[in-house]
Amino acid sequence: MRRLINSIPNILTSGNLFCGCIAVVSALSGDVKTAAYFIFAAAILDFFDGFVARLLKAQSPLGVQLDSLADMVSFGVAPSAIIFHVMSVAQLHIGLELPAFTPFCAFFIAVFSALRLAKFNIDERQTTEFIGLPTPACTLFFCGLIGFDIFTAKGFWVLTALVPLFCFLLVCKLPMFSLKIKKSPGFVKNYGLQLLLLCCAIVFVALWQLKGISMTIALYILFSVIKRVGITVRL
Repeated sequence: MRRLINSIPNILTSGNLFCGCIAVVSALSGDVKTAAYFIFAAAILDFFDGFVARLLKAQSPLGVQLDSLADMVSFGVAPSAIIFHVMSVAQLHIGLELPAFTPFCAFFIAVFSALRLAKFNIDERQTTEFIGLPTPACTLFFCGLIGFDIFTAKGFWVLTALVPLFCFLLVCKLPMFSLKIKKSPGFVKNYGLQLLLLCCAIVFVALWQLKGISMTIALYILFSVIKRVGITVRL
């Protein structure tokens, strides 16, 4: 029975990987909305696998490695496939002779996501906060962009600018607060930013659906920058 219980987090992680695989196939087939929905499902499973592992005290080295491998597909390859398809379609509306390989720059997201995940696995400092943008946050930002009119020339140039920016954010040394909330004294004081971000996310998604997700991630990055500046000033 205990072996079965210990397997539950890994089953959830495997579900994350399965959703990521479907998202990749959907994106490369041109169905980016379906791809985004499966990525959202993968993100939910990614959150709960760690939560359940801690709840059941079923953490294991296997689970750590499996989680990173699943995240590489769901939050590295899958978003790259979405961006690649959107840029390929949008490039047709530009009216300029650009190299045919230009949309392949989307896969730099996958490369830098791999670097981000590898650094996370060997960096013992990232227990209470992140250093660099977490891969799920990067992915959810790009999925949310589907709600905007990005299959255009303007969308192409916006994505061309955002890809290198988010590649940098994935591996930069900017501390970013964790969204995992634990019971502790001074709950509101310690988790004020998380609670504020959650409230904003609910409002944004209710008002703007997919667009609201991108806006929430942008706000998360802004809050992390503000928090970092605040710490620097106090020091």
